Amino acid sequence: MALAKLTIMPLKANFREVDEGAIVEVMYNPKEFTIDSSTQFQRSAMPGLQTPITQFVSGQTQTLSLDLFFDTYEDKTDVRIHTAQITNLLKIHSEIHAPPVCLFEWGVPLSLEKGVFFQGVFDKVTQKFTMFLDSGMPVRATLSVSISEYRSIEEQTRHIKFQSSDRTKVRVLKQGDQLWYIADQEYGDPAQWRLIADANNIENPRLLTAGTEVILPPLE
Repeated sequence: MALAKLTIMPLKANFREVDEGAIVEVMYNPKEFTIDSSTQFQRSAMPGLQTPITQFVSGQTQTLSLDLFFDTYEDKTDVRIHTAQITNLLKIHSEIHAPPVCLFEWGVPLSLEKGVFFQGVFDKVTQKFTMFLDSGMPVRATLSVSISEYRSIEEQTRHIKFQSSDRTKVRVLKQGDQLWYIADQEYGDPAQWRLIADANNIENPRLLTAGTEVILPPLE
C-alpha cells in the first residue's frame, strides 16, 4: 500500500465543493507538524477583591505549522514550478476576493465532522532554495508554511448549546453575597450585576442585607 500523501484541496466560493483543478499533492510528506491552540480571557478588577475576575471571551484560531520539501534535481527542472502551487494559495481568489479556504487531507482525520486533517487559510509561506544547477536554476527548496484554522459561524454554533436564565427567579441573600458573584452564578457573566441591581433598585451594591429577597430577571 502506497504511503498517503498530504493533499491540499482549495474550496470553491460556496465553501462546500473542492476546486478539483487546484488540488495540490505535496512532493514529500512533512517529517513533523505543530498545531498551536489558545483561548482569550478578560480580567476585570472588582472593588474590594484582591484578584481580578477572569471571564472567558473566546477561543483563538488554531495554527498549523510545517515544512514542505521539494526536489527536482534528478529531473533537472525548475523546482519553482512545484513551489508555486503552494504560494499561489496566498493569492486572492477572483470569486471570493480573498485567498481560498483549504482542506488538508492526510492520514487519520483530526476533525471527524469534516473528515479532514485540517481546514484553514495560508497565512505565510517562506521559501528557502538550497540547490541550483550550473545555470542558476533552483532544484531544491524547503517551504515553511503557516496555516490558520477556518471555521464558519454556522460550523462553530451548530453544536454549541448556549444557555441562560429564561425566567424570573428570586434569591435570598446570604451573608457575604455580592451581586457580581450572583450574576456569575446565574448568567455566567459577573458583569451582569448591574441588571440585578436595576431590577431591585439597588443603588449601592456594596450595602446588601442578608435575608433580603432579590429578583433575578431573565436575560433578553
